[in-house]
Amino acid sequence: MPLQEKILGAALGEALTLHSSLCRREADAFQRAIQGGGEVVVACTQEKRLFGEIGANTQAAIAPVKFVNIRETGGWGRDAARSMPKLAALLAAAHLPDPEPVPTVTYRSAGRLLIVGPLESAELAAGLVSDVLDVTVFVQGGAGAQDRRYPMLGGTIASLEGWLGAFELKWSATNPIDLDLCTRCNACVAACPEGAIGLDYQIDLGKCVSHRACVKACAVAGAIDFNRDASALSERFDLVLDLRPAPAFLRHALPQGYFHLPRPPGQAGLGEQGLRTLLKLRDLVGEFEKPKFFSYRQKLCAHSRNEIIGCNACVEICSAEAIASDKSRQQIKVNPNLCVGCGACTTVCPSGALTYAYPPATTQGRKIRTLLSTYLQAGGTAPVLLLHSQERGLALVEEVGRAAQLGVAQGVPANVIPVAVWHTASLGIDVWLSAIATGASQVAVLATAEEAPQYLDALREQMDVAQALLNGLGYEGTHFTLIRAAGLADLDQELRLLVANRPLAPALPGRFALAPEKRGTLELALDHLVEQAPLRPAAIDLPAAGSPFGTVEVDKDKCTLCLSCVSACPVSALQDNHLQPQLRFIEKNCVQCGLCASTCPEKAISLKPRLLLTPERKEARVLNETPPYACVRCGKPFGTVKAIDAMLGRLAGHSMFQGAALERLKMCADCRVIDMYSADNEVKITDL
Repeated sequence: MPLQEKILGAALGEALTLHSSLCRREADAFQRAIQGGGEVVVACTQEKRLFGEIGANTQAAIAPVKFVNIRETGGWGRDAARSMPKLAALLAAAHLPDPEPVPTVTYRSAGRLLIVGPLESAELAAGLVSDVLDVTVFVQGGAGAQDRRYPMLGGTIASLEGWLGAFELKWSATNPIDLDLCTRCNACVAACPEGAIGLDYQIDLGKCVSHRACVKACAVAGAIDFNRDASALSERFDLVLDLRPAPAFLRHALPQGYFHLPRPPGQAGLGEQGLRTLLKLRDLVGEFEKPKFFSYRQKLCAHSRNEIIGCNACVEICSAEAIASDKSRQQIKVNPNLCVGCGACTTVCPSGALTYAYPPATTQGRKIRTLLSTYLQAGGTAPVLLLHSQERGLALVEEVGRAAQLGVAQGVPANVIPVAVWHTASLGIDVWLSAIATGASQVAVLATAEEAPQYLDALREQMDVAQALLNGLGYEGTHFTLIRAAGLADLDQELRLLVANRPLAPALPGRFALAPEKRGTLELALDHLVEQAPLRPAAIDLPAAGSPFGTVEVDKDKCTLCLSCVSACPVSALQDNHLQPQLRFIEKNCVQCGLCASTCPEKAISLKPRLLLTPERKEARVLNETPPYACVRCGKPFGTVKAIDAMLGRLAGHSMFQGAALERLKMCADCRVIDMYSADNEVKITDL
């Protein structure tokens, strides 16, 4: 596709020089550009390595260099002639500054490797890494070499926990043979009449009938002792290679430093995947850093109050099991060493207590706003954002582009703008609605085999809520799509369906920036969408799953106005009135966490997901009220009529609350004390 540098330059506000053979023949033009000062953007990634070498060998001050791929994403394909607006948008986004640095998480590995599995496979793997790693083998069957090259452990594994540099193995020495003392002379194997001892030098206690011939054969080494206590042992390792069929961690996102490598059926050796894994292990010695992907503000968290669980979305969705409940402290706790940065917890968090920090929402919002505004200014229409991962998702998009060049696919359509993110689950309803409000007609999320199943369920729930909001406002059509593509043929077909779908979007794009807080971003997006909406109903009903908006309904016949729900509400949506017995509610604050319903002793509260569009959404309204109960002795109000009546009804039949004792329940605290000390017809403890 011939690039139109004048159109691109006008959209970017700068004069552009076209380089048609920059890959090799015009490399000198790249060298002159980086010597000229200012940022340099190369609109191709094919020769990124070559340009890096040229930059390293250039003897002058080098300008910052960024690379962006416009070939596969728009330059190749059936819509290439109409792709200028998209290419301008991609180039504009490439000029944006890098995200601000965030706190990091540090791992330290001294190279202590634990290999768990059959002895022959373990020794094979150990032989390929033992020159750089300190190997220990935990034997799980099989047969090994005659000479003992590595420390051996055996028994029953109780647990394996941890992460890179901090794995802890706990096991019980349940086998009579001590592998540290065993010399592998095979005398016990030959002496055992039941054949209960294999070449892994472990005894099958199910076959053993206590002849103890092995003990006599091992008298010199003394490695066999059937009376040894099965003591609990533990040891720490930096890395783990697990060769067993079933992994030690039954979770989608495995800890850093843990590798599961089961032998494929019928295959000898470790295979190609095994060799790749061993190469990774060899590099994991030293100190490593990764971003701390999240930030957490406990005061916004709706997880628990008074050890009662409310919102549990982040705990349930985390595929790395990095998030756990800490009810005693009324919060969650996130292990940054286990966190893999998927961001799904921030997507499902209704209150914004968990936010994605790498990059933050403000940076993502600036990138999306730049893409959309540049695309529209360059004459593009109906832009579609395609969110994909930086690894498999990016590779799949590029495969479609290359296939389009060869004529076996249609390629990425002219109005589909690919946006690479660290993880597709890290962006949710706040960013999606903001994208629609700022000019996108659709938002599509590309899912490959990388995503955990629960992530896809959460994305669907979030899309259902966002779609219900837009349809309720009169924006017809489907604005959000979750694409599941196993290969380029799937993605190519799904992209055609996106182009055919033309939902109604706001006529005037918004110009707001994403706020640091999730709820703030949602309010900005909703305000603009409502302002431009074809319809403005009083309220929009929303799906129950995943809704961050809604109201609270109170059964007035059950509610005694104890106000326990007020103390449980983490976002001050439920409030009292210090002047009179009232339960008030501000719907704008409600995050539908359910803590009020779980806390209510009368089970009088239920949740109703919806978005209220009237001014009352931001105002306090009374859900229930009752007259105050006046003390029968002094007349001072000290409770509510319903609460006191309920208490009297429940205690009237109790033997301890008869006569004067029951009457005291109708008094305030001061009058109860006065009445007890002034009564003449009661037995006092001092009289006994």
